[in-house]
Amino acid sequence: MTAQTSPLFDHFDISGRELVTATLPAVPSADAGRQRSLDDLGTPLHEVTFCVLDLETTGGNRSTDMITEIGAVKTRGGESLGTFQTMVNPGISIPAAITVLTGISQSMVLRAPRIGDVLPTFLEFLGDAVIVGHNVSFDLAFLNAALEMTGRNRLSHHVVDTLRLARRLIRDEVPNLKLATLARYVGASTQPTHRALDDALATNEVLHRLLERAGTMGVLGLDDLMALPKIDSHPQAHKLALTNGLPRVPGVYLFRDRDDRVLYVGKATNLRTRVRSYFSGDARRKVTQLLRETESISHIECPGPLEPEVTEVRLIHKHQPRFNRRSKTPNKYVYVKLTLNERFPRLSVVSSVKPDGALYLGPVPSRRSAKAAIDGIESVTPIRRCTKRSTKNADCGPCAGAQIGVTACPCSGFTSQADYDRLVSSVAYELKSGGHQLLGRIEAKMNAFAIAERFEEAADVRDRGAALASVLRRQRTFDLLRGSGRVVVELPGRGGVELDEGRLLRSWSTDGDAPLFAMSERVHQPGNVVDQSEADELMCVASWLEANAARLRLHVVEGSLCSAYPPLGKFMAGPGAKRRRQR
Repeated sequence: MTAQTSPLFDHFDISGRELVTATLPAVPSADAGRQRSLDDLGTPLHEVTFCVLDLETTGGNRSTDMITEIGAVKTRGGESLGTFQTMVNPGISIPAAITVLTGISQSMVLRAPRIGDVLPTFLEFLGDAVIVGHNVSFDLAFLNAALEMTGRNRLSHHVVDTLRLARRLIRDEVPNLKLATLARYVGASTQPTHRALDDALATNEVLHRLLERAGTMGVLGLDDLMALPKIDSHPQAHKLALTNGLPRVPGVYLFRDRDDRVLYVGKATNLRTRVRSYFSGDARRKVTQLLRETESISHIECPGPLEPEVTEVRLIHKHQPRFNRRSKTPNKYVYVKLTLNERFPRLSVVSSVKPDGALYLGPVPSRRSAKAAIDGIESVTPIRRCTKRSTKNADCGPCAGAQIGVTACPCSGFTSQADYDRLVSSVAYELKSGGHQLLGRIEAKMNAFAIAERFEEAADVRDRGAALASVLRRQRTFDLLRGSGRVVVELPGRGGVELDEGRLLRSWSTDGDAPLFAMSERVHQPGNVVDQSEADELMCVASWLEANAARLRLHVVEGSLCSAYPPLGKFMAGPGAKRRRQR
C-alpha cells in the first residue's frame, strides 16, 4: 500500500503539515518496498518470542482436577528456541477415560515431580514470551490455579489463542476448528496425539500458517495480532488494508468517501490501533455505515501533547464531517445577553455579538442551556422579563411577572428609572465578578423549598442553578484563557506547548524541535467576546490544562492563569430536568 496525496490545495492540513492518505486500490510506487522502521511497525511479529504450550490434565474442572503433563515450544521468527516437556504427579488418581484419551497412566506419573516443583523451571523457560495455545483459556485456567495454590502470582503475559485466530481467518475453509483438523489442513509435520509436547508442536505450526494468512490483512505487529480475533466477519473487512500505512504514534485520522469528502475526524494516541478497532465487531449502526462509505483514510502525525485534540477540533470545524457530532456546529452556539443598550435592560438569548455596549456571556452550546441559565438569574432577581420595547410614554399595563410580584416592571410605572438602573448595575456586576453571589441566592432558595418539602419546586430551582453554573464556569474559562496572554508550558516526558490567549500556537515533542503550529486568524468580537468558532478550541485547551495541572511545568505566563473569584457551587441537575424545562 502506498501513500496517496490529494491535490495541491488540500495537500497540507490547516496546521501546515503533510496529510498522508491510504486509498483502495493500492498503487505501487518506487518506495513501496522500503523497509519500515521499528517505530513505524511497533513490535514486528518476527521479533516477538512466542511460547506455545499445552497441558494434559485429569479432567476439565480446574478446582478439582490437576495437571499431568506440560509441553511447550519457544520460537522467534519461525525458529525454535527450545522445548519443554515434563510429566507431573497430580496427587490424585487419573480416571480411566483420561488414560484412554491421552495414554497417560497412573504409573507414568507416580515418580514425576509435583506441580510446585515444576513451576519454577517452567516459568524460567517461559520468561516474558507471548503465550500461545489452542483454546488457551483452558490451559491458563489450570496454570493460574496451580500458581495460586503454590502462593505465586497469576500469569500476566500477552496471550494469543490459535482457536480464535482460526475462527477469524479460515473458519469457512475447514469442517471444524479442532487442533487435529487444523494441523492436517496446514500440513503440519507433527500431528496432535493428546500428549502435551506433540500438541504444542502442532499448535506452533498452525500458528505460523495463521500468521502468514493474517499478514495479508495488514497484521504486521503484535498489537495487530492481539486485536485480530476481535474483528468479526465484517462486510468491510477487506478495507483493513487501508490501515497498513498508519503509524503507531499520536495523531488525527480522517475517513474519506470516494469523492474525497471527509466523513469522520478522530484523534488517537496510537493511530493504527485506534483505526483498526473500528473493524473489531463494533455493532453501532453509524460505524457500519461509516465503514461502508469509506474509501480512503488520511492521517496527520501530531507529536505534541495537545496537538491531536486541537487539530481534531479545527478539522471538524473545517470539514463539517457528517458522522461527527462533537464540535460540529459552532455556528449554532448562542450568547446570553444583558441588553444594556436599551432604557430598561433585560436578559435575552442571541445568536451573534454586536458593538452595542451590551453584556454578553458565552458562547453557550445550546439555546436551551442559555434559556435555562436566564431562568436561573430571573428566579433570584426582579429584572424585567417582558419583551415589549420600553418607552417613556409606555401605555402597557403590568406584565404577568409584575402582577404576581416577581419582577420589576418599570414600563408600567411601578419602578423608577433610578431604582431599575441600580438593579441592572447589580446584576451586571455579579455576572462580571464570577456569578457566585447569584448562585448563592439560588442555592438558598432551593434549600428553602426543600425544607418546606416543596421538592418539585426545589428540583426546578436546582436545575436552573445547574444551567447557570455551567454557563458561568464556561465564561470564567474563556476569561481566564483570554487574560493569560502568551503561555509556555511543558509536560515532562511528552513535550511542550505555546498558547496565545488560549489558542494553540506551537506544540513540540520531547525529542523534536518546536515547529510552528499554524493558528487560524483570530476573530475579534466587540468587547473581546469569544467567537463561536474559537469556543471549542478554548474548552479543549482548558480541559487539557486542568487534566495535566499537577504535572505541567510553567515557563512563561504574560498574564494570569488563576482566578480571583471563589469557586462556583455545584448543582447536580436531576434526570427530569430536560422534561421539566420542556413542559
